[in-house]
Amino acid sequence: MEAFYRGIVLGLTIAAPVGPIGLLCIRRTLSHGWRAGFVSGLGAATADVCYGMLAVFGLTALTQFQRPAAVIGGFLLLYMGWQTTQMVPTQTATAKPGNMYLSTLALTITNPATILVFIGLFSGISGVGQLSQTAAIALVAGVGVGSALWWLTVSQLTTWLGRDITPQGMLWMNRLSGIIIIGFGISALWSSII
Repeated sequence: MEAFYRGIVLGLTIAAPVGPIGLLCIRRTLSHGWRAGFVSGLGAATADVCYGMLAVFGLTALTQFQRPAAVIGGFLLLYMGWQTTQMVPTQTATAKPGNMYLSTLALTITNPATILVFIGLFSGISGVGQLSQTAAIALVAGVGVGSALWWLTVSQLTTWLGRDITPQGMLWMNRLSGIIIIGFGISALWSSII
């Protein structure tokens, strides 16, 4: 159980920084409600579990994917950012939860920052390589639970705090979020060439 609780703390730590995924989940929550934000967050949590498994069962495998993931993730972020800037609040009601989950999963799994965070966190944990298979699985499950708890909290808080946002305010929030997401995309592409 100790490995599971340690995993929950790791999952919360990994999910908490506000980056492109956080902005996307917040915007989707404001546009579609807390379920949409939470489903988007579950995509990120799934990617966290995948990287957690790679980190626990083969830390060196993560470093091999860093550059290609930066390129793919950079282009995905550019596309998602541009799409976000073009959204009008009335257009956002047609999005499907499955698409939200898959797009967030793709963005998170190709986000070079996520790879670096996992390399840093898991290499800093003493004894990760010596965990039993059961403890390793418990640690990874804890990462998934911690990440999912974070996204549930974010989507619920955003719903409570965002009730008074007007359609005009939402339009400007879409534009600002899109520009910030494009900035993250440019940063990811830049990191892949230096």
